[in-house]
Amino acid sequence: MQRRDALRSIALGTVSLVTGPTLLLSRKSRAEEVPATALPDLVAVRNGEADVMLDKAIAALGGMGRFVAKGATVLVKPNSGWAREPETGANTNPGLVKHLVELCLAAGAKKVYVVDHTVSSSAECYGKSGIKAAAEAAGAIMVPGDDERHYQTVEIANGVRLKSVQVHELLLSCEVLINVPVLKHHAGSRATAAMKNLMGVVWDRQAYHKQGLHQCIADFCLYRKPQLNIIDAYRVTVANGPQRARPEDVETRKMLLASPDIVAADAAAVRLLNATPQEVEHIALGAGLKIGRLDLDALNIQRIVL
Repeated sequence: MQRRDALRSIALGTVSLVTGPTLLLSRKSRAEEVPATALPDLVAVRNGEADVMLDKAIAALGGMGRFVAKGATVLVKPNSGWAREPETGANTNPGLVKHLVELCLAAGAKKVYVVDHTVSSSAECYGKSGIKAAAEAAGAIMVPGDDERHYQTVEIANGVRLKSVQVHELLLSCEVLINVPVLKHHAGSRATAAMKNLMGVVWDRQAYHKQGLHQCIADFCLYRKPQLNIIDAYRVTVANGPQRARPEDVETRKMLLASPDIVAADAAAVRLLNATPQEVEHIALGAGLKIGRLDLDALNIQRIVL
């Protein structure tokens, strides 16, 4: 099968999978009780390179065509907030971002944008992270996120603390939002994964800290939830994140989690940091707001070992 045909097959969900034994989530699940034809709520993959693990996860979820309609405009939201090289694990794996863009375009996306409100300048962070080069090589449009003129104020219906917020204009114009964070320990929030990664489409992030970080992270999801969450756990910062991580704090895990449910994705991910969902407050708050589910034992989880 040629690469272009292979990408299209994965995007449309026509590739079959061979699943391996239990991985990532050691506790029981009800996967055995769900009909074989049912799509999983969450897919966990390990022991592969980022692009291969993504192929397996997307195929298991029914193909990228399930999330990206032909002619759709897609916003991909990685973590590219730090001016650090890929091997540091500070940002999303650029190879994962590249292949994600390829799959979106193969599914028929009209345009794919990639944006993040970076900690330092967008130019520096996008460059050192390798994400700009990777995304553009795949055909995406990389947009700066560090200019307030690109942000518009929206209201958060039923927000507990976060009542309104300035969001990047692309969030308003794109039909599809795909969230692709890297999993890291975080000194302020215990962990950063899918829910917290959405702070990168917000202008005034200090407002979150003033009003209550965890509640604001959860509240934002009342406004917009991604159609798909892909958590990069290839290199995982297990301590001293995000600013003080040493080389010994970054472990190569070669794992990936994917789910349409942002709460379930985070609930599974934080176990890789030896935390429970209840210990990462915004995950429990998100479940309480019915944004998603953290009862992993009741979900259909497909585990794939490469």
